[in-house]
Amino acid sequence: MRTRSGTCYQEVHNMCHQNRTTDLNFTGARKRSKLLSGSPPHHDAFDTLPDDIVLSILAKLASTASCPADFITILSTCKRLSGLATHSVVLSKASSNCLAVKTKNWSEYSHRFLKRCSDAGNAEASYTLGMIRFYCFQNRESGASLMAKAAIRSHAPALYSLAVIQFNGSGGMKNDKDSRAGVALCARAAFLGHVDALRELGHCLQDGHGVSKNVTEGRRLLIQANARELAGVLTTTPSSLFSGKQLVGPLLSDFGCNVPVPEPHPANRFLIGWFAEKTASVEMRLCSYSGCGRVETRRHEFRRCSVCGDVKYCSRACQALDWKFRHRMTCRQAFDGNGNGDVNENGTMVDER
Repeated sequence: MRTRSGTCYQEVHNMCHQNRTTDLNFTGARKRSKLLSGSPPHHDAFDTLPDDIVLSILAKLASTASCPADFITILSTCKRLSGLATHSVVLSKASSNCLAVKTKNWSEYSHRFLKRCSDAGNAEASYTLGMIRFYCFQNRESGASLMAKAAIRSHAPALYSLAVIQFNGSGGMKNDKDSRAGVALCARAAFLGHVDALRELGHCLQDGHGVSKNVTEGRRLLIQANARELAGVLTTTPSSLFSGKQLVGPLLSDFGCNVPVPEPHPANRFLIGWFAEKTASVEMRLCSYSGCGRVETRRHEFRRCSVCGDVKYCSRACQALDWKFRHRMTCRQAFDGNGNGDVNENGTMVDER
């Protein structure tokens, strides 16, 4: 520091220089003491892992996550995991349970996350977001495009949903129905193991709907669908539920009344929750099967039960499932008042006029 005359304060200058020298000596002595002590420097083993190994681990976790909270926990662990968890390799492997957004938790962030997963090539995200846009937001073109994107990747539920849209002409007029395209999509989904698509294809063959009528082949596919359904139940349901049941009946799905209702897809669960708070109206009616959630896109789009006329279904598969688990009792009572009506095991449906 200089005075007005240009001279320096000698004592202050010397004091500052002395303090800096003392600090440097102390720091150097502390470093030398650490080196002489022989203690190795602390390193986090996680920081030494290459990114490709961490991405592989995160992709495995995303594919096996049981709920979205499991994946969100990863994001909040540390900065590195938060950055790598949103990599396209990880998002492309996210399972349907990891993407199972609840209706009450829906937000713009959820929408962007599903879109990002879809852009990464995740077929489940494309299907889920497509169903939400098509039925909930009434964005028909964008929703159908996303479902088609999943169907190209051989996603069986997306193929079946597109078949239902073709059968009903959803999003358009009644003349937009294309039964032949619906049958082709159902055949592809059935080949991939989708039980509802196989059941729908069997009914189409029995009725000659969109395909040449072949009752024998249709019946064979229906039995095959019920056999696959029963095999799936036996692998997850204790055998005690079937004890004491007499294995009789025309369809394998009737082998025991304690067979649980199939768990709906997360996309269907979202639709069910979304429309649960909506008031029912003549212009908008849900499919009567409790595990579906699809809604009419125009008046009289779905077909009604030909016996009671009180229920509507988007497909024969939903009608068959609802008949087996619920409507069998109520429809028979409505049929003759005593529950003894002569109705076949799958019921029948007719188009609305």
